[in-house]
Amino acid sequence: MHRGVEAVVHLAAIPGATFAPGAATFDNDLISTFHVFQAAQLFKIHNLVWASGETVLGYPFDNPPAYVPLDEDIPMTPEVVYALAKDLEEEMARQFCRWDPQQKMIGLRFSNVMETSAYAEFPSFEADPVSRKWNLWTYIDVREAPRRWCSLWPTNGPAFDNFIIANADSVMSRPSAELMKEFFPGTVFRKPIEGTASLISVEKAKRLLGWEPKHSWRNHVSA
Repeated sequence: MHRGVEAVVHLAAIPGATFAPGAATFDNDLISTFHVFQAAQLFKIHNLVWASGETVLGYPFDNPPAYVPLDEDIPMTPEVVYALAKDLEEEMARQFCRWDPQQKMIGLRFSNVMETSAYAEFPSFEADPVSRKWNLWTYIDVREAPRRWCSLWPTNGPAFDNFIIANADSVMSRPSAELMKEFFPGTVFRKPIEGTASLISVEKAKRLLGWEPKHSWRNHVSA
């Protein structure tokens, strides 16, 4: 047992589908995550958080989502190699937790992480909404990503779990429902989506982790 270490947070990876060739991305991300998972198991560090990703939900949405808002119950549909690696990472986590009932692993399905310096570009998306269709116009403020993850373990629930982490609002000023009706007219709305609310639900993270986004691009830029 490794004394003095209560948790591991694993965020190191090639951070998206377009930064390297598919084979390099797969080799780096999946194998490095395996090593982290195995090391945690060998050293009996039973709390582990790592960066999964929103891409398992259907990125780049060349096919319409089955419903909105997307949530953790929608079947994973990896369409690119980066997303496939994330899908397999989540399956690895399930198996590691099956091997050791004390192990807890949380995969955080981060949306597109944005620095505040990037917010100046957001108003330009209005003229070209297709440029952000690839992740249903969602994002997560960079200040949210590292906040308190090690202290947010659910008190009850499965040893492995995953949570969508996204901002409460979209990157657009157009209503989210209007965008869906234009680009994905056949998609089912499971509940009304008001105004510019995100098309990806964070209700599970709110309910089980007590987490809620605190920052918005709208506080930095006038749309």
